[in-house]
Amino acid sequence: MSLIMVMMPHRSKPLSSIILTMGGVILMGLGLYFIFIRPPVLPEDPRYMGTTLEQIQVNLPGLLVWLKRVFWVMGGFMFASGLLTCHVAVTSFRSRTTGAAWIVAGTGLASIGLMSVVNFIIASDFKWLIFIFTLPWVVSLALYAGEADDSTKSS
Repeated sequence: MSLIMVMMPHRSKPLSSIILTMGGVILMGLGLYFIFIRPPVLPEDPRYMGTTLEQIQVNLPGLLVWLKRVFWVMGGFMFASGLLTCHVAVTSFRSRTTGAAWIVAGTGLASIGLMSVVNFIIASDFKWLIFIFTLPWVVSLALYAGEADDSTKSS
């Protein structure tokens, strides 16, 4: 039996499910940030492209309006992914439905995992923050595997 199960024997939801729900909430928050707060160009963007915001505005006058709309769409997808992650966390992940862990691993890699990798590639100012946002998937999957061991030992 794991230390977590000893410390919290009456927990109705496995800790893996709770941690994964936190990951879903983080994605939902990122989505809302992209929809309502994120500017079309961050200070790091022109720096990465080797230009200035002023040059972008002069040479591509419609880009900032277009990017804002692109980020609305991206934010919507992030929010929806987070909402679905929360649902999976409290349903099929919690009840250990066959394949749930693989779905969680794959969606974590394809969503926040890929976002983290790209932020390191472009040397983003936010790379470590985004990396931290990947941890709920990693931790929840590790706990999920440990909880499987605990359930077989207690049977």
